[in-house]
Amino acid sequence: MPAKKVFIKTFGCQMNVYDSERILEALVPSGFEETSQITNADLIVLNTCNIREKAVEKVYSELGRIRKMCDLDSNRSKKKTIAIAGCVAQAEGNEIVSRAPCVDVIVGPKSYHMLPSLVARSELHGRRSVQIDLTYEEKFDALPKRNLAHKASAFLTVQEGCDKFCTFCVVPYTRGMEYSRPVEQLVNEAKSLIKLGSCEIILLGQNVNAYNGKGPYGNTWSLAQLIDTLSKIDGVKRLRYTTSHPRDMSDDLIQSHSYNKKLMPYIHLPFQAGSNRILKAMNRGHTSKEYLQIIDRIRFANPEIAISTDIIVGFPGETAAEFDETLSVVEKVGFAQAFSFKYSPRPGTPASEISDHINETEKTSRLHALQSILKEQQELFNKRCIGKTLSVLFERKGRDSNQLIGRSPYLQQVYAVAPDRMLGCIVQVKIISATSGSLFAVLQDE
Repeated sequence: MPAKKVFIKTFGCQMNVYDSERILEALVPSGFEETSQITNADLIVLNTCNIREKAVEKVYSELGRIRKMCDLDSNRSKKKTIAIAGCVAQAEGNEIVSRAPCVDVIVGPKSYHMLPSLVARSELHGRRSVQIDLTYEEKFDALPKRNLAHKASAFLTVQEGCDKFCTFCVVPYTRGMEYSRPVEQLVNEAKSLIKLGSCEIILLGQNVNAYNGKGPYGNTWSLAQLIDTLSKIDGVKRLRYTTSHPRDMSDDLIQSHSYNKKLMPYIHLPFQAGSNRILKAMNRGHTSKEYLQIIDRIRFANPEIAISTDIIVGFPGETAAEFDETLSVVEKVGFAQAFSFKYSPRPGTPASEISDHINETEKTSRLHALQSILKEQQELFNKRCIGKTLSVLFERKGRDSNQLIGRSPYLQQVYAVAPDRMLGCIVQVKIISATSGSLFAVLQDE
């Protein structure tokens, strides 16, 4: 019997990329194989994200296109099965049932391990299924071992959910409370990833540095302890982690960056706003001064570290002077990379109920001013690398002949002319030029 085809479209964050990999691995034992062509698929899975503005409507727009495609596919004897997974499924499950009759299966982030059985039930009985009420422990216990070949860099979710309740964020409502996976489970998965071809492992969590998983003797381990253990696994050459919260930036984790050579010198640490009043309204739990003190501690441990961040402009009630305080923090830190956004209300969050919203023209003006500074900082950081020898993990081919693209220890994108046999390898290169977005290099022996 020929394999059934599944098409998976992933929206949003790196954790959703990891989830989509696990969804595919869960479906393989049921006779599915992945296809990149949605028209060839027997099963279509939209793995959704609810963080950004209009995320829900983007899902319905995608469903509209899928419905039209299915209507035109008159030669097909069997209808396609359509599944919605992820955070939009969790937040909008019942609404999807009423608004999108074409959807057969709805599974939240804690439930996608049940997708094979739910799809089988739908195909056999024509029943629509909604499953959004399970636990992370049930999910990770039920998922199969990693079983598909991997790229050189692989994601490993170590922690999910969030207890911080930032007033602008939907994560606590769609991903639930913080859950840390047991150490033994993570060590085993990391070993599987190495056997499947990876040499760099990126540890993921909504608040990854809040990790407090069960250790081998029933004690609680910190993220720093987990990193130290994973770095000792044969074949692990690089480790990264994201995304961190300032409130969980512990001393042992900071010190890991001073001595662990496999832990890359890069930290993503969102500060969101520079005004203490706005930070309090966001329920961030830290002040701008405390954030800057954390940066000082990090750079004392490793002066060469690259720091990136997230910033929101135009939070309700933010004045021009308070926006200037954000710019002040940016100037003091000097970020290697940054992700900046205009505030957009997320339904169901406390901030969406605040009436004092900033108009779009002003938010756009502030965002442009901020991004201009951030681009200058990123370009300056990159140009400081010119003349240096860096180790680069080549991950894919470039557009030009014999060109490979990889990542530096600082997560910069690096282009170099190199043979295809270096794909998946960590290679020493010399940086010869830089832009705000990329580095250009030659192999060290050239």
